[in-house]
Amino acid sequence: MGNYINFILDPGNDYLGHALDYLKICGFSIVIAIIIGVLVGVLVSRNPILAFIAVNLSGLIRAIPIIAVLIIFVPFFGLGFLPASIALIALGIPPILLNTYTGIRGIDPAMIDAAKGMGMTTLQIAMRVQAPLVTPVVAAGIRTAAIQIIATATLAAFIGAGGFGDYIVDGINVFNYTELIVGAVSVAILAILVEVLMGWLQSAVTPKGLKTQEQVAVVEV
Repeated sequence: MGNYINFILDPGNDYLGHALDYLKICGFSIVIAIIIGVLVGVLVSRNPILAFIAVNLSGLIRAIPIIAVLIIFVPFFGLGFLPASIALIALGIPPILLNTYTGIRGIDPAMIDAAKGMGMTTLQIAMRVQAPLVTPVVAAGIRTAAIQIIATATLAAFIGAGGFGDYIVDGINVFNYTELIVGAVSVAILAILVEVLMGWLQSAVTPKGLKTQEQVAVVEV
């Protein structure tokens, strides 16, 4: 245990710098993936043809190994933060897009008709009916995307993006198990913290009525 603590505290290893680099690339990729995924999911939800293209394209992107995507972007954007971020954003978009689309399409049309019957405007229906129902589903997609990005960002070290991946790659190359374990455990801890936070947020944005229905469903099962 002492070896790991000494490694982290050693200024020559720049643990804080690597941590900030990792947080920066993960945070940026997650935020941009959320923006693109939600916007595209909303836009295609009303057009079956666009939805078919978007859903299948998302599945295709997820099937491509992320290391290949990283290497593909290098000739166009060089090494470092930018190509790594683009690859991670591409990885994070599919679950957010799919959950946004699924959430919107899963809303019972009868609820929309009832809201219209009560005299609600289109904006009021979107904000008071659709948004509360869709948000938990979107949050679940964001939760999945965030964990995938954090777990995969270590590969960005292969193209000079830095972060905890440097420790893992260097540790493997020189058989420095202390460096390897520090990098791997740091990523695991970050992933766990984000998982717990996103789980709490998902629960917080879920309407009480939906929580009650889920509890009833569990009891019935």
